[in-house]
Amino acid sequence: MHDAVVTCFGDAYAGIDPELRPATRPEFGHLQSNLPLRLAGPLGLSPRDIGKRLLDAVDTSGLGTLELAGAGFLNITWSPDILEVAVGGLLADPQLGVPVPETPRRVVVDYSSPNVAKQMHVGHLRSTVIGDSLARVLAYAGHDVVRQNHLGDWGTQFGMLVEELLGEDLRDPAAVADLDMSALLALYQRAKARFDDDPGFADAARLRVVALQSGDPTTLALWRALVDASMAEFDAIYSRLGVLLTDEDFDGESRYNPQLPGVVDDLDALGLLTESAGALVVYPDGFTGRDGAPLPLIVRKADGGFGYAATDLATIRHRVDDLAVDRIVYVVDHRQSQHFEMVFAVARAAGWLPDSVEVQHVGFGTVLGPDGRPFKTRSGETVSLTALLDAAEEAAAASYAAPEVAPLVANAAVKYADLSNHLARDYVFDVARMSATTGETGPYLQYAHARVCSILAQAPQQSYAIGPLSHPAEQRLALELAGFAAVVTKVADSLEPHHLTAYLYGLATALTGFYENCPVLKADGEVRQTRLALCEATRRVLSRGLRLLGIEAPRRM
Repeated sequence: MHDAVVTCFGDAYAGIDPELRPATRPEFGHLQSNLPLRLAGPLGLSPRDIGKRLLDAVDTSGLGTLELAGAGFLNITWSPDILEVAVGGLLADPQLGVPVPETPRRVVVDYSSPNVAKQMHVGHLRSTVIGDSLARVLAYAGHDVVRQNHLGDWGTQFGMLVEELLGEDLRDPAAVADLDMSALLALYQRAKARFDDDPGFADAARLRVVALQSGDPTTLALWRALVDASMAEFDAIYSRLGVLLTDEDFDGESRYNPQLPGVVDDLDALGLLTESAGALVVYPDGFTGRDGAPLPLIVRKADGGFGYAATDLATIRHRVDDLAVDRIVYVVDHRQSQHFEMVFAVARAAGWLPDSVEVQHVGFGTVLGPDGRPFKTRSGETVSLTALLDAAEEAAAASYAAPEVAPLVANAAVKYADLSNHLARDYVFDVARMSATTGETGPYLQYAHARVCSILAQAPQQSYAIGPLSHPAEQRLALELAGFAAVVTKVADSLEPHHLTAYLYGLATALTGFYENCPVLKADGEVRQTRLALCEATRRVLSRGLRLLGIEAPRRM
């Protein structure tokens, strides 16, 4: 189609995208393009005249048919032979057609990032679910993925927490490491109340921060115990969610604390630092405030402490110099977008982030409650992630009595609802809608997978041979199957998982049409074998696609 545009209208139109899309109705074929309509204005010709010229220029020999319809649409219908070959190739390939890149990239995916001694809450849900899915897709697409959980394990609050432990005579690190999250939260609340109300305690907490930074053994031991206790809770959440993060992926802020003075010194040596009201800042090009004044990135605060920017710059240096990455992906709330843009700009200016390294901030919207506002408890507090998952499991348990199925359905409901939304958009956490087995939901896709597994279980065999695809529902299912590799590649490039969720929903819908119109077990001979092969190909793609979303694909529901 692209070549035909150039042949007919010249190189000036070589950059135009034919924008082939799945046909909206079966009578329109398999794919459609509105290219003649889009070219009509620039060319000054009627869409139908443009369409006729393109029809004459496109060679469809052995591929299928191309027709001009309506006001200027091009309808493409693949040859059944082409679809048969596509499904056969998919069945023969363990990668399901997803190509291995000639030059795999080493990619860091930075996601989740909870804070020590604090509960994971609704604000951590999207980063964790989106980051896990992107890491899975990138790895399946053939890249070397390094998962990084940038843990909030350093800062002034730890002086407060350790001072409270000592004040309560909780000096045994082993006992502190055994505290659960409710005990850690209570500890934080007691410490914060004393810090706010008792000036003497506040002064002692500040001195305790100095002791921590100076490596005082008692302070360090209790700090490490707080980290260990928190990591145990985080691991439990990740296990429950089916997220692939492990202790080896924790990359705490504390790792970079010794490097922060060097970040400041090196920026100063490069002539990038400026003093502003006692703080040391960088003014990256192109960033201004509402008043038009240059916007500073604070590297060292006026009190001598280091801001998040210093840690983020040190992190970039580590990932580029030590991990030798080609691409860095930050899955963090969209409200941090300007911060990351400024950090990336400073890292580029300092030469710490070469042009050869791609760096991207994958921002995302907010999880909303039923009232359309950011999700809060009735008392106005942030909802814990555990409470959200409990609510999803309760809803799933109402429909699925089997104790092993309800958690899988709950996870599918939560993850699909999150991933199916465009990342930048907010979405409402509606447990009832998310858990439904009809409509565009995770449980619906799981049900489709279980249904096709049930068919295959009644006709077990070792190999599957695809034959002629004579029924339109067979062809529609085959067409959907043939699109799997392209959508995986697209998500790996665009980092937009909603393309994969939409694809899987389309595949499940095509399976429903096939199931209703094409008997499998009652068919005979080559037709039966072909339909079983289509079922097996669908099972493999649904199973793999769901796993790329971090969703389990049960064989029975």
